Amino acid sequence: MSEKKEKACFRTSIGGQALIEGVMMRGPKKQAIVVRTADGLVTKVEDLKLLKDKYPIVGVPIIRGAVNFISSMACGVKALMFSAEYVPEDQQEEPSKFDQWIEKHFGSEKAEKLIIAFAVILGVGISVSLFILLPTLLAGFFDHLIKSNIMRNLTEGVIRIAIFIVYLWLATKLKDIQRVWQYHGAEHKSIFTYEKGLELTVENARGQSRLHPRCGTSFMFIVMIVSILVFSVVTWSNAWVRMGLRLLLLPIVVGISYELLKLAGRYDNIFTRILSAPGKALQRLTTRDPDDSMLEVALESLKLVIPEKAGEDAW
Repeated sequence: MSEKKEKACFRTSIGGQALIEGVMMRGPKKQAIVVRTADGLVTKVEDLKLLKDKYPIVGVPIIRGAVNFISSMACGVKALMFSAEYVPEDQQEEPSKFDQWIEKHFGSEKAEKLIIAFAVILGVGISVSLFILLPTLLAGFFDHLIKSNIMRNLTEGVIRIAIFIVYLWLATKLKDIQRVWQYHGAEHKSIFTYEKGLELTVENARGQSRLHPRCGTSFMFIVMIVSILVFSVVTWSNAWVRMGLRLLLLPIVVGISYELLKLAGRYDNIFTRILSAPGKALQRLTTRDPDDSMLEVALESLKLVIPEKAGEDAW
């Protein structure tokens, strides 16, 4: 099996209020946010301070999956907060009482960190409740009909996947989300352009695929599949106990899923194609063909995080 060197970045679509839209890209050394305002593109580039540099254990396979998942969510929140700074004053909303209370008691710098932490905790809590705990709870209503632990876990897995697909389908019906999906497509097209060694121009990016094997949508679907396998190892007849076990095993599920996602992005063979196929199919819901202005934003953010030394972008 030949190894394929990857030249890709972590990425998150962001969409601020009013006329503010943009993209965040994360490379091996830097992180860049590019937003489009009424006056043109505004950029912010930061050197990455990775937790694994201070605590090497969080860079160990399996463990790094959960850490990177939380880190990506925090970066996404920071990008949203940065984009909100460029909303025209006449369209800005008054800070909530919660935001005002935090800033008053902790100061602006600590307040920002607390708001980011709160947003991440809230986001993780909603995701876990909707895609992990709710399917377990719903499957519990069939306990009197299903006596086999294997069938019970498969039923729960089917419910989990169904909830995920319905959630994505409903999200596509929101008007504002359509543009986010277009920026998502712009990210993928830009990264494909870079991976193929082409010049990073709108013309070259325009013809690339919007479906990428190393994507958050693919990651979530892999989590769904891996959860069926991992949760089968430790099971229980009581639905509430099963929910507790799901929470304990979730970091392992996320860690294994992350490693499989990296594998799918690094190699190109029949196994990785099969592994990537369901996620890429779902990306038809979560990506749209972008316009040239969106490609311009994505390409600019990508250019800002490309490492100077050859090979530093390899997985």
